[in-house]
Amino acid sequence: MTSTRGMGDTQNGRWLAIDCTTEACSVAVFADGVLIDGTTRQLGRGHAEALVPMIAALPDKGRADRIAVGLGPGSFTGVRIGLAAARALGLAWGAEVVGYPTLALIAAMARQAHGAQDVLVATTGGHGEWFCQAFDAAGGPLAPLASERPELARAYPQRLVAGSQAEALVAARGTGEALAIWPDAQYLTALPHTAFTADLAPLYGRAPDARLPGGALPTPPA
Repeated sequence: MTSTRGMGDTQNGRWLAIDCTTEACSVAVFADGVLIDGTTRQLGRGHAEALVPMIAALPDKGRADRIAVGLGPGSFTGVRIGLAAARALGLAWGAEVVGYPTLALIAAMARQAHGAQDVLVATTGGHGEWFCQAFDAAGGPLAPLASERPELARAYPQRLVAGSQAEALVAARGTGEALAIWPDAQYLTALPHTAFTADLAPLYGRAPDARLPGGALPTPPA
């Protein structure tokens, strides 16, 4: 993904953050790097019905100069809902829209809670697999995003594990520290500037289950 320092400069201007890629749905608005207001709800389902009212409840109905949205991985539906909302608001407000990897946000939240260190993020995937990715103490990825079977995920060496499957992974390997957290848009400013991208392609993390006649994969939304 392409990214620039200016693109991820959350310390300047007014930002709206949206993340509904997982069971959690969260929104937040910032001004010059300061959190003005935000909320997070553990929904499981119903993101489409909840997201717009959550944004509308923010000060000035969430209006901002820049919009940052979680790209996934996570729920196919949740990823698409967040992207659609961000694009629509960006068009209506004339705002720049950028994306960030959801697992990078979870890693940033873990560093805020436990200090700068390597962290493995493990979240619920599909068909019993977990989305896994390790990040260094500065928030950079140590390896590509992977969808792993739980027995293979135990091989990751990072002591600190964060995400919805953190407790299960630490229990399975018998060592490490688990931080059971879900992505929260209120932590947007903890992301390194390199996490932001103008490429709004969804990060599904694995191929969609649905296939077109003849076995072809559906095309992600533009």
